[in-house]
Amino acid sequence: MNLIEQVQKIQTRDEFVIFVHHLLQDLHERPEQWKNASLEAYLEAVASWVQDMDGYYRNRGEKAPKHLTWQHLGEILLAAKIYE
Repeated sequence: MNLIEQVQKIQTRDEFVIFVHHLLQDLHERPEQWKNASLEAYLEAVASWVQDMDGYYRNRGEKAPKHLTWQHLGEILLAAKIYE
């Protein structure tokens, strides 16, 4: 199962933790696929994506969440992998 499929199935804290471990494994195995491989770049991308996330949900025809779920947190972390 790829990371996109995994993030779509996150419902619990335990599933989120497993996803984070898979995200780290992905970084180790495929660093060339990460635009934000350093901690500094990654955290900047997390902050930028969260700031711009209303547009992401609007483009999907959804409302941005007022309260984040474990799945939303996973989506944020996954998006920061490539967000500029």
